[in-house]
Order: sequence, then C-alpha cells, then structure tokens
Amino acid sequence: MRRLTKSAHDKMLLGVCGGIAEYLGWDGTLVRIIFVIATILGAGSFALIYLILAVIMPRT
Repeated sequence: MRRLTKSAHDKMLLGVCGGIAEYLGWDGTLVRIIFVIATILGAGSFALIYLILAVIMPRT
C-alpha cells in the first residue's frame, strides 16, 4: 500500500510537492508549476495548504 509522504530525494523546500509527484507518478517540476499557478490564482490559499501538508505529511 502506497502512502503519501514527503520526498527525501525530490525536494526543494520541504518535500511536499516532490512527495505528491512520487505518489502520483508525475514529474516533480510539473507538480511545482501547478502548485505555483494554483497559489497565484487562489490568492495564496494554496500556500496555506502547503504549510498544512508540510506539518501533517510524514517523512519517508
């Protein structure tokens, strides 16, 4: 069973986007670009989601 965890290998800040990319089987850069665009369009709400995920996601 796969679990959503922070990435230890594909990380730039805290490994959240890298962990999501590994879980989905996507490229980490693509997830980061989507996350940045969503943050800009969502008036920063995705930045709050990132911080929450950084706290609750376990490390690999």
